[in-house]
Amino acid sequence: MSHDLPPGAPELATPVPSPCISLCKMNRDSGFCEGCLRTIDEIVAWSQADDAFKRGVWAAIRRREQLIDFE
Repeated sequence: MSHDLPPGAPELATPVPSPCISLCKMNRDSGFCEGCLRTIDEIVAWSQADDAFKRGVWAAIRRREQLIDFE
């Protein structure tokens, strides 16, 4: 059963939605996708992962958002 939540809290939804925004380009320096800020390992594992793993990835993305200068 899916729960409707504010767009700012996708990691709290069930099932947990993918952070992919179809801007798929790996940054060589950071090792993160420039669109979703996931590592290649996180992207590969996503489709078979449980919600706990996906929420952990979302938490890592939130930390990465704070560390990366988008300007």
